[in-house]
Amino acid sequence: MIRVLVAILVRELRLAARIGAGVELGIMFFLILISVMPFALGPDQKLLSRLAPAILWIAALLATLLGLDRLLQADEEDGVIDEMLLSACPLEVIVFAKALAHWLVTGLPLALLAPLLGVMLAIAPAAMLPLALALLIGTPALTFIGLIGAALTVTLRRGGLLLSVLVMPLTVPTLIFGVAVVREAAEGRSFATPLSLLTGISLIALVVSPIAAAAALRLTRG
Repeated sequence: MIRVLVAILVRELRLAARIGAGVELGIMFFLILISVMPFALGPDQKLLSRLAPAILWIAALLATLLGLDRLLQADEEDGVIDEMLLSACPLEVIVFAKALAHWLVTGLPLALLAPLLGVMLAIAPAAMLPLALALLIGTPALTFIGLIGAALTVTLRRGGLLLSVLVMPLTVPTLIFGVAVVREAAEGRSFATPLSLLTGISLIALVVSPIAAAAALRLTRG
């Protein structure tokens, strides 16, 4: 089972490196959105610092959503999903590996870049590491929640808008606790509680989302 998981993960990473467009688009969108915010909000550093955590998390969510509609769509068009359903490997393991690969090429770079961009948004130095930690822990929840939406809309052409409508309400708790981690750290208070809740959401998403996505794929096949 581990060997199959690794093989699927390596395949997805190679495909992402070969195609590249979805990954680069998400990262560039994140960078552009963060870069223009200081100009949009003006020279008020206090306002920028107060809004910065929410801006970063919303940017991370939108950048993640950009590539989710293609997470399973290409396999649907090529008939790979039918092969996945007939495979001896559990479908839950396959979709888990695909979602993990998506996070490695989208969510992980965003988490690594966020502290550097936090300087542009006047985030307190004490909040830089908590920001990176929160994004590192919280962005898997965004991807795996999106996996459910991708599975539900896989048979729809141009289902990206519907996917966003389905996924965004489910990501609100992740955004709330992710922002809370940064704000508590910036104000010198303990951020252990929101970070623990954020971790819990990600762990639940890691377990529940592959099961729900696999059930949705089977349902689309009748």
